[in-house]
Amino acid sequence: MDTNRDIIHDYTEDTIRTLDTHLHIRHRPGMYIGKLGDGTFSDDGIYVLLKEVMDNSIDEFMMGFGKKIEITLNEGVLSIRDYGRGIPLGKVVDAVSKMNTSAKFDSKVFKKSVGLNGVGLKGVNALSDSFVVQAFREGICKKAHFSKGVLLDEFPEEQLKEKNGTLITFKPDIEIFENYAFRDEFIENMLKNYAYLNGGLTIVFNGKIIQSKNGIIDMLDERMTEPGLYPYIHLKDNDLEIAFTHTSQYGEDYYTFVNGQHTTQGGTHQTAFREAFVKTIREHYNKNFDVADIRQGIVAIVSIKVEEPVFESQTKTRLGSKDMEPNGVSVRNYIHDFLKQHLDNYLHKHSNVKDVIHKKIIESEKERKAISGIQKLAKERAKKVSLHNKKLRDCRIHYNSNDERKLESSIFITEGDSASGSITKARDVSSQAVFSLRGKPLNTHGLTRKVVYENEEFNLLQAALNIEEGLETLRYNHVIIATDADVDGMHIRLLLITFFLQFFPELVKNGHLYILQTPLFRVRNKKKTVYCYTEEERQKAIKDLGPNPEITRFKGLGEISPDEFKGFIDKNIRLEHVRMKKEDAAKELLDFYMGKNTPNRQNFIIDNLVVEDITTT
Repeated sequence: MDTNRDIIHDYTEDTIRTLDTHLHIRHRPGMYIGKLGDGTFSDDGIYVLLKEVMDNSIDEFMMGFGKKIEITLNEGVLSIRDYGRGIPLGKVVDAVSKMNTSAKFDSKVFKKSVGLNGVGLKGVNALSDSFVVQAFREGICKKAHFSKGVLLDEFPEEQLKEKNGTLITFKPDIEIFENYAFRDEFIENMLKNYAYLNGGLTIVFNGKIIQSKNGIIDMLDERMTEPGLYPYIHLKDNDLEIAFTHTSQYGEDYYTFVNGQHTTQGGTHQTAFREAFVKTIREHYNKNFDVADIRQGIVAIVSIKVEEPVFESQTKTRLGSKDMEPNGVSVRNYIHDFLKQHLDNYLHKHSNVKDVIHKKIIESEKERKAISGIQKLAKERAKKVSLHNKKLRDCRIHYNSNDERKLESSIFITEGDSASGSITKARDVSSQAVFSLRGKPLNTHGLTRKVVYENEEFNLLQAALNIEEGLETLRYNHVIIATDADVDGMHIRLLLITFFLQFFPELVKNGHLYILQTPLFRVRNKKKTVYCYTEEERQKAIKDLGPNPEITRFKGLGEISPDEFKGFIDKNIRLEHVRMKKEDAAKELLDFYMGKNTPNRQNFIIDNLVVEDITTT
């Protein structure tokens, strides 16, 4: 049989379909909101739905209408009430259901807005089991109710004593977002960003007031996990606001925004700032410092306003615009001119800050030159090994590729052949890579960057992640530590976290580091098998399955068969997010847990020891 001929004959007029807007969104949700997910990650689709609604309310505020936004979360249902102008009553249904319908095509009505394509609310509508919109204008309310993008009820206009604005209430569709659950922490972080970038705005989330007095200075302060080497430098004009300092940490850390949108993957404005900062510093000190020495340890917030911004995807995580406005003002030139004037003036006026920055650059230069020979040899070694790297089983999709699934790209860092073998056989070769360690890695606390190049495993891990020059080239969105659920596995986990905190803290700060949770127990009878991640889950499984079930205690990843393992790293994967806040001062944490204060640490362990009573049948 000629298979190719059969396929060709199947290609008829009947195979060509035209989908309605809401059906297309539901059929290809990734085009509109990126990945789906269940709320485990901060970039999962349910948070993008909230962001799309919030962006409209923020745009109203930016145009001078409505100083308060109220968000309520109750049993998976979100309500967002703003006090802007309210959607024009005759266009309420069209505004939330007809693609490419928006007031934002008129830049006179919405200047320097985030939502410009007339897509956002339509995506939320189509991907929600229930979506209700209410617009309030001059004492009149217009309400409509949708389900999965289909209009169920359009209510007649009625008089209500309500302030102008819009109320959107939606419940994500469990057919799209299976077993989803919102995490208050992720929502609060998103709302804080809105507050930091919009002075005078009050956001109320489930009764909690979120506002900012000092704007991006407050944002920078919250992002700091090490003390700044000098007071924050804050520079601002109508369309650009920058705040930054240096720390003693390695790496570069940027948080960039366009019209209030957090561009987590950077783009034109971030590249321009990094270039302009180097150029300005070189010219001010009249020395040709190395790029890496100038930017080592910098933590910066960059917020820019652009008319009709061009993003590289609907989720707006990377700015593609080359110009500030339709008249052709270059983003790059604008940021370069801004820093040349304002930063140069600041350094002339603050000689104490100028001296600290100079000292920091010189120290970075000395360290870099001390390891330059080792670094060159290590790069060559890593390049040769990468051609036939037995430690890395790579995947096809990478974080910085153009594939729409790039957000799903992951790498599991494992220890030992048995563990890496199980994951390698069970993984999705399209989006999941595996890097295998040999035994326990070195404790890098207190060591210099030199160790990254001298230690073969760390050098190859750095090369596999492609992070030597910063996160812009990171190859995997999720860097997952996968170790055994025993004392040795925990030790390896801590050693790896120490490595990243010591040399690549931006990887942790930007939310890329995770720990794989694997089941501790398998409880089963002849009819059913239950995998348990905690003792509480084990007890419940024993009760549910009846008397004398078979109980297996997993001690290592290698004990779990590849067929079983597949169920733990697919869509049901459980990951613990390794995250950093200001109160998690990295230096103090590492000094205590990984330093040489053995007696203090021993007393801490004794005081906090929990003895598990595990009985297996």
